[in-house]
Amino acid sequence: MEKELVLVLDFGGQYNQLIARRIRELSVFSEMVPFDITLEEVKTRQPSAIILSGGPASVHIPDAPACDPGIFKLGIPVLGICYGMQLMAQELGGVVKPSELREYGRTELEVAGDELLFKGIPPHTQVWMSHGDCIDSIPPGFQVTAVTGNCPIAAMCQPESGLYGVQFHPEVKHTPEGQQILRNFLFEVAGLRGDWDLSDYIEEMVGEIRNRVGGKRVLCGLSGGVDSSVAAMMVHRAIGDQLVCVYVDTGLMRKGETESLIETFKNQEHINLVAVDAGERFLGKLAGVTDPEKKRKIIGEEFIRVFEEEALKLGEIDYLVQGTIYPDVVESGTKTAQTIKSHHNVGGLPEDMQFELIEPLRWLFKDEVRVIGEKLGIDEEIVWRQPFPGPGLGVRVLEEVTPEKVRILQDADYIVRDEIKKAGLNKSIWQAFAVLPPVRSVGVMGDARTYAYPIIIRAVVSDDAMTAEWAQLPYELLDIMARRIVNEVRGVNRVAYDITSKPPGTIEWE
Repeated sequence: MEKELVLVLDFGGQYNQLIARRIRELSVFSEMVPFDITLEEVKTRQPSAIILSGGPASVHIPDAPACDPGIFKLGIPVLGICYGMQLMAQELGGVVKPSELREYGRTELEVAGDELLFKGIPPHTQVWMSHGDCIDSIPPGFQVTAVTGNCPIAAMCQPESGLYGVQFHPEVKHTPEGQQILRNFLFEVAGLRGDWDLSDYIEEMVGEIRNRVGGKRVLCGLSGGVDSSVAAMMVHRAIGDQLVCVYVDTGLMRKGETESLIETFKNQEHINLVAVDAGERFLGKLAGVTDPEKKRKIIGEEFIRVFEEEALKLGEIDYLVQGTIYPDVVESGTKTAQTIKSHHNVGGLPEDMQFELIEPLRWLFKDEVRVIGEKLGIDEEIVWRQPFPGPGLGVRVLEEVTPEKVRILQDADYIVRDEIKKAGLNKSIWQAFAVLPPVRSVGVMGDARTYAYPIIIRAVVSDDAMTAEWAQLPYELLDIMARRIVNEVRGVNRVAYDITSKPPGTIEWE
């Protein structure tokens, strides 16, 4: 029996991969594809359903992104979300126009009909809106199934053709009934079974890696974080001793990180680990550099140069394994998504790199990676380690990176993580860390004037790093952190707490 597949056509919204992720949570395999995929390719893939994602464009602009209109005539159920709904309406004879009153954020939705898509949904429910255009009139044969105060056509459908559209975003957590709406589309509208889980992904990827690599040796850039560790173990399952892991101490690691990582991986099954001390090298390259994009690219290139040098010592190596996950990809810019910031392992890679990349986690989210890590038998200490950016503290020391600033940040960051652990918040907090801004302020310590750095504490809760809310840590915990940092870290006289969510901010500061 052929496995079910849902294709998500990517029109460039920052949350689009969340759609694919939510579908996978419902045990249906989903894949993101470019919006301009050909009709023949769609037919070849034989999807069970298609979803048109949101996007930043307007259907009115010249060369607005559009899919092949033949998709609507394949007899395959289609769900349009936000821009996808507007495109569906326009292609099928409806009218889309700029909204007089735009909607951004939480909005109350009134369900006006449609027993399938809104099955089990309360008549009034909260949804997340983000649009400047609206549908003025629906295509012939369609019916309006939901409205909001500012949007008289918030959902529409033509059940006989399996065509559905919603103006809001069911994929984000801010739409509490969003997962039920997607479930209804998959199982009530499209009649799917739900026949996929992450164990299938592991076995498929292991087979793919084994076939691709053959008998060649492979190098893995191992940072000790969740992503690179899981990627290493997956590749090791595929090719065993052909894999050599290289850990590069950039001098930008967290306090005690290098020693802890080497000790941990000694206990992992037959992993061949080479540790390289390159701290002076990286700090030298970053001297005088203040632009965050330039820092990321310098760090990304220098990683590759170290890997190339180690590969020469080891003999002929054609492949490099990286723990790239999808949030890295989408923030670095895709065909349709704007670049938010280049990640060192995506947008920061040098063009003349000598390796072919193996990225077994490239289309997964962090929580999916953790599940795979547990299935692969990786130590809980690694699987639940807080995310740490590949460029390390190089993007948490804002503007120029110096050895002294790194020392200050390492000490402050250790206190933040130590207190989070003592408070038992390790698994409920997505990330908690310290940031060192390039400013100083006047303070008083021991009756004497000080002129020292502030430390900014950043702590967030999230499911997937695509969106995040600032963590409402107890005041008592913040007080302990602040007093410890000021008392124990030389060069700091002030502590602040970042209460910005994502969006509008990002989790990291650079």
